[in-house]
Amino acid sequence: MPIATPEQYAEMLDKAKKGGFAYPAINVSSSSTINAVLQGLTEAGSDGILQVTTGGADFFAGQSVKARASGALAFAAFATEVAKNYPITVALHTDHCPKDALDGFVMPLIEASEAEVRAGRNPIFQSHMWDGSAVPLAENIEIARELLPRMKSINAILEVEIGVVGGEEDGVQHEGSNDALYTTLGDVEQAVEALGLGENGRYMAALTFGNVHGVYKPGNVKLRPELLAEIQQGIAAKYGTGALPLDLVFHGGSGSTDAEIATAVQNGVIKMNIDTDTQYAYSRSVADSVLKNYDGFLKVDGEVGNKKVYDPRAWGKAAETAMAKRVVEATQQLGSAGHSGR
Repeated sequence: MPIATPEQYAEMLDKAKKGGFAYPAINVSSSSTINAVLQGLTEAGSDGILQVTTGGADFFAGQSVKARASGALAFAAFATEVAKNYPITVALHTDHCPKDALDGFVMPLIEASEAEVRAGRNPIFQSHMWDGSAVPLAENIEIARELLPRMKSINAILEVEIGVVGGEEDGVQHEGSNDALYTTLGDVEQAVEALGLGENGRYMAALTFGNVHGVYKPGNVKLRPELLAEIQQGIAAKYGTGALPLDLVFHGGSGSTDAEIATAVQNGVIKMNIDTDTQYAYSRSVADSVLKNYDGFLKVDGEVGNKKVYDPRAWGKAAETAMAKRVVEATQQLGSAGHSGR
């Protein structure tokens, strides 16, 4: 199916909240990983979200040049074309954009979508993330407040991070006290006062409840997904809304238990970012192909190797299938499997 229209994306998110599930939002960095995600979502019968970081966009553009906005547009163009061949719907999103990358990444992409909308077409991306977790909360919220009207004008959704996800994401590392890893109700109230609850433009909030980017062993991170319920209840009570007034995003979920994921989804998470686990699934398959076919990959002792083995299409197909399998697992954990609306 074609990439989701803004209306279809909103319907997807509404459907997830109403149905008590979340969509996997999977970071990609190549045409091969895009295809792997589309394969996995199709096998699971799930809609989903394809997303790209600043580093992923750099890689799409070519490692020897600095043109991440161009790389992001190339990602979007490729995904928009190949998604037509699959019976599921996906949205396009830009992940983690810190303050120093706004002018070279998100702002040019918003401008590109503004041009599309003026021409009577849909925005190129359905949502963008502003990651202000490394700046003071007041500044984080003020930049989000400035971005939201522009996002609303192109019928796109803003994602904000209120709190600090530990670990490292694309070279941006957050360190500090453990208390910083848990968003407070007061933090969220400040955000809602500035951004509203949808009337000024729709946004998703990545609240932190002990999340850490990257890889960690079970027990090393103390997740408190019940904190999300406390915040949702506090906002609902203060502003007189129904249950679960906030659209929430789960970052740093690698290694989370099924129970932790289920609790987060129950408390309003409708989008969960997945990167580390799918990276590993893809690369683990490549390693397996090389190590099991060493003589075929290399021209050992003057031999010629085996072109059928070292042809990138051979090990690439296996890697895509391995990554697709991990995508299917994600849809099952999040409950989106079988919920494709198209």
